Amino acid sequence: MSSFNKVILLGRLTRDPELRVTQNGNNICKFGLATSRKFKAGDGEMKEETTFVDVDAFGRPAELIAKFFTKGKPIFVEGRLRLDQWEGQNGEKRSKLSVVMEGFQFVGGSRDDDGQYSDSSGGYEQASPPVRNNQAASKTNQAADEGFDEDVPF
Repeated sequence: MSSFNKVILLGRLTRDPELRVTQNGNNICKFGLATSRKFKAGDGEMKEETTFVDVDAFGRPAELIAKFFTKGKPIFVEGRLRLDQWEGQNGEKRSKLSVVMEGFQFVGGSRDDDGQYSDSSGGYEQASPPVRNNQAASKTNQAADEGFDEDVPF
C-alpha cells in the first residue's frame, strides 16, 4: 500500500524563529505557526478555530526564515508531518506531531513602523526543498530546463 504525507499551511508565526547550527554546520530553524478558519456553527453563529503547529526548517531555507521572519509575519509552508515520541520525566510516554518544512513562500509585503504593509519584495519568493542527492538535483534541474522557452511572458 502506498502512502502520502504532505502538509500545506498558510498562517502567521507565533514566535520569533530560533536558528541553531549543529556541530556539522547544518542550520535548523524552529518556529511556531498559527492557522485560523472561520465557520458557521450549527446554530448559525460564526466561530473561529485556531490551530498551532511547530515547524522545523533545515539548510538555506532555515537561514532565510531566521533572517526575514519575526513573530506575526505571514508565511506559506509546504512540508510533511513527523511524529516525535519521548518519555517524560515521570516516565509517561509523550508524543507530538510537527511539520518538517520542505519549502516556503513569502506572503504579503513588509510591515513598516506604523503597522502598514508595503510590497517591496516584488511578489513571492520560493525556497526550494532540501535536496539529499546531487544526481537527483541534476536530473530535476535538467528536466525543468528542457521544454521551456526562454521567452515565457511571466
